[in-house]
Amino acid sequence: MDHVARLQLVGRVTYYLGWIALLCGGLVHINIAKSLFMAIDLSQRNLFEVSVISFVICIASALRALPAANEMPAAAKRSTAV
Repeated sequence: MDHVARLQLVGRVTYYLGWIALLCGGLVHINIAKSLFMAIDLSQRNLFEVSVISFVICIASALRALPAANEMPAAAKRSTAV
């Protein structure tokens, strides 16, 4: 697994983790699963913070993978230069 594939995988995983945390925070907000999350000591604020951090990591991973994915391999650079 190369560097770009790992960054894309991290971006994908944190993106979905962020949405899951955001949905769980919404459930706590409308008192559907409040007792479940309070039993494991997760407040609505903690779930929101997890979702924000997950989205920030997702964006950072995607931005780091973007230039690396657009680079041409060394052999392709040599063939176009000739």
